[in-house]
Amino acid sequence: MQPTETAPSARLSMLLHAAFLVSGTATVLIGPLLPLHAKAFELNDLWAGSFFPAQFAGSLLGTAITSRLGRIGRYKLGVSAGCLALAAGIASMNAGVLTVVLGGFLLIGLGVGLTLPSINMLVLEMNTHRSGQALSFLNFCWGLGAIVCKPFVDLTARGTDLTVPTSILAVILIFAGVSVGLARYSEKRQTTADAGVQTARLWRRPIAWAIAVFNFLHVGFESAMGGWLPAYTERIGVYEAAIWLSPTLLYFLFFVMGRGVAPMLFRYFSDDRMLIGGLVAMLAGMAIILSAGSVEQLMAGAAVAGFGTSWIFPTNVARFYRACGPEASRNATPLFIMGTLGAAASTWFVGFVSNNRSSLRAGMAVLAAIVVALIAIQAALSIGGRQVENNEGPV
Repeated sequence: MQPTETAPSARLSMLLHAAFLVSGTATVLIGPLLPLHAKAFELNDLWAGSFFPAQFAGSLLGTAITSRLGRIGRYKLGVSAGCLALAAGIASMNAGVLTVVLGGFLLIGLGVGLTLPSINMLVLEMNTHRSGQALSFLNFCWGLGAIVCKPFVDLTARGTDLTVPTSILAVILIFAGVSVGLARYSEKRQTTADAGVQTARLWRRPIAWAIAVFNFLHVGFESAMGGWLPAYTERIGVYEAAIWLSPTLLYFLFFVMGRGVAPMLFRYFSDDRMLIGGLVAMLAGMAIILSAGSVEQLMAGAAVAGFGTSWIFPTNVARFYRACGPEASRNATPLFIMGTLGAAASTWFVGFVSNNRSSLRAGMAVLAAIVVALIAIQAALSIGGRQVENNEGPV
């Protein structure tokens, strides 16, 4: 009996990792497409920034739907529907009509909100005894997809004509969605009798909301950096090898490298020190980015910022589960919704400031302010955590 159960799970696992990789490309696709759409539709930074709220509104809806699907044990359906939504949204990027493109970003966000949490939960379910290792490799796949996104678009797009890259991605996503839907796997249905009581109890804790606000700001930083860095690079200047070695590519490359070396660093440093160290690296990267007078300097800043931010999100999520107890794993929806709201707010606000100050450099300064706020919150959480440990034992 065991082999017949293992083989379908292994096939589904391969499909999920492949879908997660392509989802990484789809998630950050808005960055490389932003300057192309701005040129095609003659948009200023404020109007170009409206693409971000459209995508993150869809992501918010997708996250809410995924929460419902999880309660009835239908994460696999979420992955399939999410892949198809991503395919439809990406295909509309070449429509040539602004409202259709905005609707396309909404669909991309919906697909991201369905696929990413659903795949994470399915992989966790299939790897209960090695969840940390399984999630690390899964997120490595996402990072690979993010890394190849900009060079893929640069090499396959013809000016503002996106027919080739959008068609390739749409076909792959349709294949992934159908394949996951047809894969055999018996999902576990969650017990939800006391879910409402547990959720209310958990979110009465101040530390839960402090961690959620931290997530709001940090996901906002990552989303705005990935979204606006390509456009900011064009404002700085031209670099001969930009297709192969752009600041955006280096940002995601060092992001993935940071995820790879973080487990070794955690052997020597506590979570709090790792978080502070990562945030300081992010601030240093932003200082280089904001003072950059050339693309080469911008590349250095992007690499430092990407490396610093790499372990912040998973460490903060792990802190949430550790601080809020065993019920946190099934009542974390507000945490992820705060992240989605932060992504929408920060990406829009960068465009707003840029448009009002007539300087994208001024808009990018918003990200430095976000990092300063994150350092302040982390310092407060670190002090609060030590006080709890001294008075009550481990959180």
